[in-house]
Amino acid sequence: MKDMTKGYPAKVIIMFALPLMVGFIFQQFYNIADSKIVSLYVGTGAFAAVGATGVISNVLIGFLNGLTQGFSIPIANSFGAKDEGRMRKNVAGTIVLALSTSIVLTIAGLIWIQDILVLLHTPDDIMETALNYVRIILIGITFTALYNMCANILRAVGDSRTPVYSLLIAVVMNIALDLLFVRVFDWGIEGAAVATVIAQAVAALLCGFILIARFREILPKRESWKAEGAIYSELITTGLSMGLMSCIVHIGTVVLQGAINSLGTLYVTAHTAARKVFDVLTMTLYTISLAMTTYVSQNTGAGRPDRVRQGVRHALLIVSGITTVLIIVCLTGGRAVLQWITTSKDAVTIDAAVMYLQISIVFFYVLGPLMVLRCSLQGMGRKVIPVCSSILEMTVKVLSAKFFVPAFGYVGVAYTEPISWVVMLVLLAGAYILKKPEKHMSSERLNES
Repeated sequence: MKDMTKGYPAKVIIMFALPLMVGFIFQQFYNIADSKIVSLYVGTGAFAAVGATGVISNVLIGFLNGLTQGFSIPIANSFGAKDEGRMRKNVAGTIVLALSTSIVLTIAGLIWIQDILVLLHTPDDIMETALNYVRIILIGITFTALYNMCANILRAVGDSRTPVYSLLIAVVMNIALDLLFVRVFDWGIEGAAVATVIAQAVAALLCGFILIARFREILPKRESWKAEGAIYSELITTGLSMGLMSCIVHIGTVVLQGAINSLGTLYVTAHTAARKVFDVLTMTLYTISLAMTTYVSQNTGAGRPDRVRQGVRHALLIVSGITTVLIIVCLTGGRAVLQWITTSKDAVTIDAAVMYLQISIVFFYVLGPLMVLRCSLQGMGRKVIPVCSSILEMTVKVLSAKFFVPAFGYVGVAYTEPISWVVMLVLLAGAYILKKPEKHMSSERLNES
């Protein structure tokens, strides 16, 4: 466990974020390898099917991940306040809420997935393949929820390494199973989905086992399971805030994907490839912002607004430096990577993917601060503004799908997210400046008294 209320903020944030960065980037490289295996041994149609359905499973998985991240905020807050009894009760509530939510979402997803794909104008030539793939992925959502739950509990108390070790083992297994099921057994895209579900189960079991074996001091005791309204109310509000924030963003992405699908399979393929690289690049920014959720939560619980302010300043500088490096990497090697992923020589596909990537990367100077401020505000317990920012992003995507993409084609797709990032950053920066950490903590203390 790591107490983030002590030490130089920049160093504390980077040391916490580095294991996360390694793990998430490794996972994204796996996603690229998975797509490469599918495109190479099944075909570009299967590759497009993965992309067409990915946004749907991402809504559910993103909601569960955001939900468990939200649950970790009260855990980190009680850890920073050195309140072990409240911390264990928060962990117990997290287990109950995460498992029950994942089961409900799995059932709902399986019931309505075909109707959703139809609404999204999924091309007829990939519809059956897409359904076969996404149904298997949905079955494994509970394993994803279990892993995210265990990982976020550990991160709340400052351990960012254990979840990464579990993830790395699962990722290596996933690639091996991909090759076995897709290439050797010739199971097609269904083989890739089965490999993913098995790997998710392994990651959940490993992370859960380590949590139980090595971190007994944070595990619930018998009395911790007694339901308390205040504990569950805080968990539900913070969890839903983070979960809805992620879900709302992904809903906008789903609507935008429908507009992309209407452009044809070539552009679906281009967008799928570009997003694979985009996701790898954004992970470097995302891990810093994820570190800020724990950092700010612990320091808020400890009553240290000075460290919160200093940490936010340091994080903003860190993400700006990372963005500069990413722009150089993207502009020099982006096209070659995209050609390798798609296994395509079609100029329209590659040019569209390159355009999307080059436009997006420049706006990382906006995306990085946006992520840092959004997670910092969540860590301070400010739930409404981050959700409002996500609603703004969804609104921009919906309007783009309705007006911008039909008018400008894939160019409209490429500019949609950067526009939404600028709008969101204005809102988040204004909220942070107008109500600084010390003011927020003072008002909380008055309310408690």
